[in-house]
Amino acid sequence: MAKRDYYEILEVAKSASQEEIKKAYRKKAIQYHPDKNPGNKEAEEKFKEAAEAYEVLSNEEKRKRYDQFGHAGVGNGASEGWGGGGMSMDDIFAQFGDIFGGHFSGFGRWSSGGFSQKTVNRGSDLRVKVKLTLKEIATGIEKKIKVKKYVACKHCKGTGADGENAFTTCSACKGSGHITRVSNTILGQMQTTSVCQNCGGDGKIITKKCPECNGEGIVKDDDVITINIPSGVAEGMQLSLSGKGNAARRGGINGDLLVVIEEEPHPELIRDENDLIYNLLLSFPVAAIGGQVEVPTLDGKAKIKIEPGTQPGKILRLRNKGLPSVNRYGTGDLLVNISVYIPKELTKEQKKVLEEMDASSNFQPSKEVKDNLFNYYRNLNS
Repeated sequence: MAKRDYYEILEVAKSASQEEIKKAYRKKAIQYHPDKNPGNKEAEEKFKEAAEAYEVLSNEEKRKRYDQFGHAGVGNGASEGWGGGGMSMDDIFAQFGDIFGGHFSGFGRWSSGGFSQKTVNRGSDLRVKVKLTLKEIATGIEKKIKVKKYVACKHCKGTGADGENAFTTCSACKGSGHITRVSNTILGQMQTTSVCQNCGGDGKIITKKCPECNGEGIVKDDDVITINIPSGVAEGMQLSLSGKGNAARRGGINGDLLVVIEEEPHPELIRDENDLIYNLLLSFPVAAIGGQVEVPTLDGKAKIKIEPGTQPGKILRLRNKGLPSVNRYGTGDLLVNISVYIPKELTKEQKKVLEEMDASSNFQPSKEVKDNLFNYYRNLNS
């Protein structure tokens, strides 16, 4: 089934401001929240759909890619790819707490005071660069990279405690992870909820720290990560792999791995968006009498026919020999730009032959040829 437009999901215009997008998402989140629609799978899917739309449209960079490339620019909802696909319910609750003033985190019951569940920790994001050749960009590729990052401590399994019983309930928040305060203002009583500073939102205190991670629940280690890079990507594009970043302290949600694309120059071909350009340097005889030559492509070589009297500046187009569009809207072409090589040094015999040719009217450019050349360069610079 085709994915719905993110603007359509949130019922906002493409010109909507960030505040309008935020309000629209809040409305959808409340409408389809699982606690208000128990057992309703359709409501749950719409809840996730709205969260995915907000995750993209609330981020200026992702929104720009979405506006330019559509769903392909932000990953088609794949669990490991562009943008915000593959979001779990914990991801949704943890990532958009700002929408509900800090109450929209973790699974819990919805009430006027917010959610009763504790805050979910989230690990930090990582950023790496991956170099690709034009051939890899043309086909898409699977890359394995090694990154140094925080992972859950194996000794304590990420809890930070030396043993299952090395905890005590936080006395400040009574295990909730939040502190609720009521204050009197000119508008009446105001209730605010914030993360418990005593336990950091965990709801419990470690009585004996893990000796391997010193109570943090995470340690530095190498991790090999597989990245599936789609075809048609370009220099500077960024892929986001959900949950492949740093592990969170003492459990929670991993951060994301942000992969920035770097494009390696090709020895013969030049990229121009989805088209490729090859500068073909012909000898004077071949340009004059025609022939068959080979030009490089990303797949190997291609033979092209040179018509007699081919002029410098002529461009030959090889259809679909370029790069695929990242949004799957077709494939570019290979443009062969013709130049003619003029030797700087000649033998006496060669000079004599050329002088005889020059004396022939056939070797003098006609007015039509001159006008065509003039117009070509005039249009080129206009």
